[in-house]
Amino acid sequence: MKLIGSLASPYVRKVRVVMAEKKLDYELILEDVWSPDTTIAQSNPLGKVPCLIMEDGGAMFDSRVIVEYLDTMSPVGKLIPTQGRGRASIKCWEALADGVLDAGITVRLERTQRPAKLQSAQWVERQLGKVQNGIKAMSTGLGDAPYCTGAQLTLADVAVGCALGWLEFRFPEITWREDYSNLARLFDKLSERKSFKDTVPVA
Repeated sequence: MKLIGSLASPYVRKVRVVMAEKKLDYELILEDVWSPDTTIAQSNPLGKVPCLIMEDGGAMFDSRVIVEYLDTMSPVGKLIPTQGRGRASIKCWEALADGVLDAGITVRLERTQRPAKLQSAQWVERQLGKVQNGIKAMSTGLGDAPYCTGAQLTLADVAVGCALGWLEFRFPEITWREDYSNLARLFDKLSERKSFKDTVPVA
């Protein structure tokens, strides 16, 4: 398998962490989707990463679809229950983490891709409010538990860890560590895993 992505994308990181936890082999192909020379549309018509290229040449996207598929490929490190409330809970955690990222990335794009005179402070404030509300919900949901949905690592933790890691990378002014010590404990524990150590985001 080949994974098209970037070293800064938290969605790509989520897939890479899952691949590492599942002990799946793949080739990482770096792609800058903002470059005028990007060829990402040849694999993903939406022009986004991650995009998984399978052995038969077929392409799969986005990150939520990819990680769900990958979890079926090996019994090692099962990350998503096959059915029931437990499955829905983990997918809800993933949606929450991805929603925080969606809002944060919207802010970053507003600040870096749009001319200053066209930027909307009101829009940025609205998106940052979503980020703050999402972080608070993560903390409330985690409580004193060792992991997001119980006593072992699941996709919920991978998604939350990648979201928090990206915020630390791109928005160091957001003081989630100081405000939510339980999230800091979870993130520090996740950061000790090889899958997270090997995928720390870089510009």
